[in-house]
Amino acid sequence: MKTLVLMLVLVGGLAMALRAAPAQEGEGDAATREYVYKKTPKGDLAMTVHFPPGWKAAEARPAVVFFFGGGWSGGTINQFADQAAYLASRGMVAARADYRVKSRQGVTPDACVEDAKSAVRWLRQKAGELGIDPNRIVGAGGSAGGHIAACAAMTPGLDAKGEDASVSSKPNALVLFNPVLDLQNLGQHAAGLGDDTVKAISPNLHVAKDTPAAVLFYGTKDKFLAHGQAMLAKSKEAGNRVELWTADGQPHTFFNRPPWKQLTLIEADEFLVSLGYLKGKPTVEAPAGTTVTLKKVE
Repeated sequence: MKTLVLMLVLVGGLAMALRAAPAQEGEGDAATREYVYKKTPKGDLAMTVHFPPGWKAAEARPAVVFFFGGGWSGGTINQFADQAAYLASRGMVAARADYRVKSRQGVTPDACVEDAKSAVRWLRQKAGELGIDPNRIVGAGGSAGGHIAACAAMTPGLDAKGEDASVSSKPNALVLFNPVLDLQNLGQHAAGLGDDTVKAISPNLHVAKDTPAAVLFYGTKDKFLAHGQAMLAKSKEAGNRVELWTADGQPHTFFNRPPWKQLTLIEADEFLVSLGYLKGKPTVEAPAGTTVTLKKVE
């Protein structure tokens, strides 16, 4: 019996070690590893990282971190699994970060923003270990996830206590899918937040000359399209690069399903190529027979 117990302990310990092990250099296929990027009183926050084929820690590859949508109340990191796997296949280190939400941790949107900043900072701190370029980190996400990615890039403050503030929590570029960019007049979503906090986490109120380049995707039937249009106009005034693409007749979260998932990925890929983060042509294709397209708003 003692021998059996010892064997089970050893096997269990080995399994835990494998789950926590860093990606191995030179793997032929993309590897996926899970890391804890932040500890909170209500539990650890994990990040799933997709490593590209042939990855080596000594490299300095561009990286992207995705934040799921769910109205700051729910959602899971599974939302952007396909997009992360695709960008890893194109050579990026692609992460999907969990963050605290109302239904699980009882938090308000400002805590979600704090976690997004922590995730970006963690990636930058671990750049040498993860084989990424700390100056080429993309913040990405959909809806509420797009909001917190934009906040990480554009809004001051709300950094977690105890973190190294000398390491920037600001992504270098943004890929946003129907993001919420202004919490003013959002009713229940902003409930419990003071006016100052609402303004502090409304990215459109913080467009500045140093706002990172961004690409935005919205359906024309999405009420939040107005947020993207406002960001585009303000960014033009500030001299920043922002691309806005629309899907005719589509509602909020249209990008989750074909052919819009593929079409938005193609444009996101080309945007990243234009920044020098990727090379070559997109390898994703629209499903056969696709007749719709995205329209770029000028």
